[in-house]
Amino acid sequence: MTSNQVSAGGLLQLIRSGRANTRADLQRATGLSRSTVGQRLDLLNRAGWLRHNTGTSTGGRPCDQIEFDPGHASVIAVDLETRHARAAVLDLAGNVLAEHTGDLDIARGPEEVLDRVAGRLPDLIRAAGTTPAAVCGIGLSVPGPVHWETGRVVQPPIMPGWDQYPIRERLQETYAQHVGDSAEPGPVPVFVDNDANLMALAEQQANHRDCGSFVLVKVSTGIGAGVMIGDEVYRGIDGGAGDIGHIRMHDHSDALCMCGSHGCLAAVASGRALARALSERGLPTASGSDVRRLLADGNPEAIQLAQQAGRLVGAVLATVVTLLNPGVLMIAGDLAGLPFNSGVREVLYQRAMPRTTANLSTVSSRLGDRAGLVGAAAMVVRLLYSPEHADERLTRLAP
Repeated sequence: MTSNQVSAGGLLQLIRSGRANTRADLQRATGLSRSTVGQRLDLLNRAGWLRHNTGTSTGGRPCDQIEFDPGHASVIAVDLETRHARAAVLDLAGNVLAEHTGDLDIARGPEEVLDRVAGRLPDLIRAAGTTPAAVCGIGLSVPGPVHWETGRVVQPPIMPGWDQYPIRERLQETYAQHVGDSAEPGPVPVFVDNDANLMALAEQQANHRDCGSFVLVKVSTGIGAGVMIGDEVYRGIDGGAGDIGHIRMHDHSDALCMCGSHGCLAAVASGRALARALSERGLPTASGSDVRRLLADGNPEAIQLAQQAGRLVGAVLATVVTLLNPGVLMIAGDLAGLPFNSGVREVLYQRAMPRTTANLSTVSSRLGDRAGLVGAAAMVVRLLYSPEHADERLTRLAP
C-alpha cells in the first residue's frame, strides 16, 4: 500500500482490520506524513466514525488508540423465508438491538411483502432505542439466486412473482414512505443477496475466521449453499454459485421440482419434499418448519426421511468437497440436526477421497435462525465502510 493510494477510507480499513490503531501505526503502514494522517483522521472523526482510547505505547508513554465506533450508526437487516420474515436493527458490530419475527408468505409477491416489511420498521427502530437518522443501510436476505450488481433475483423457484423485480428500488421507496429520510443525502442504501451466501458470511466471520475455504449448506424449503473463499463470498459470474438444489439426481428422474425440471436434489431432499412425503403418509405437513417440529418431537417417520434426505445431499456434497476442498462444511436450516447430518456424513465420507476429507470439519450452525440477519447486516457494513464507499460518503457528508 503506497502513500498516494491511501485515502481516508483506506485508513479506516486499516483501523477496522486492527492492522493499525495509532497514528504512528498508520504512518508506518501507509508511508503518509504525520500531517496527512492527521487530516484524514479529522475527516473520519467529523463523520463520527471513530472513537479514541488512551493506551500505553511500547515506551511506557500514553498513546491514542484509534478504533472504529460500532455504535455511531445502525443497520436494518431483513431475512425473508418462504412463510415468515425476520427483521432486526443491529449496531455496526453485528449486535442485535431489536428483533421481530412474523408470518409473511413470500408468494404474496414483492410489492405486498416489501411494503409489509417496511411497515414494521418504525416500531422496530424505536424498540432498538435509535432513530431513523442513525440508520445507514438495509440488508435483505432472500431465498433465491441474486444478480449481485442489480440486486434482483433471477428465476427463483420458490419466489413466484419476484423474477427480475427491482427489489432495491421498491424497498427504498417503501422505507421512505413508512420511516422517512435516511442518515445521509439520497435514499437509504439497500443491498440484497442470497440467504445461504449471507449465512455463510455470518458463520465464517463469527466462528471460523481462520478458515479460507468454507461451505455452508442450507436445507429448508429449498436447498442452497454459500461459499466463502478467503473472507469473501463467492457468487459466481451472475449469482448462481451454490445453487446445488438443482443438481440432477439420475435415479430420481420422475420427481418434479419447483423449478419445472425433474430429478433435482431439492425435489427429493428439501424440507418441502419431506413435507410432501410425510403428508402422503398421513401426517399433514405443510413446510420445512413443520418437518423441523416433527424432528424435534422425535417422530420416527420424519427421522427416517431426514436420514434418507441427508444421504442424497451427502452424495452431492462429495463432489462439492472434492472441488472446493473446504476446511469447514456447515449444515444449517430446518432439517439440520442429528438424523439429517448423520446421513450426510455417511455418504460424504464414503464417496469423497480420503485426501479431500482428511482436514474437513462437518459442523452445525452456531448462529441458528439469526445467521441470515447477522450476515445481511455484515454485508451492509462491509460495503458502506469499504475504502471506495467510505470516501464517497465522506465527500457527501462534508460541509
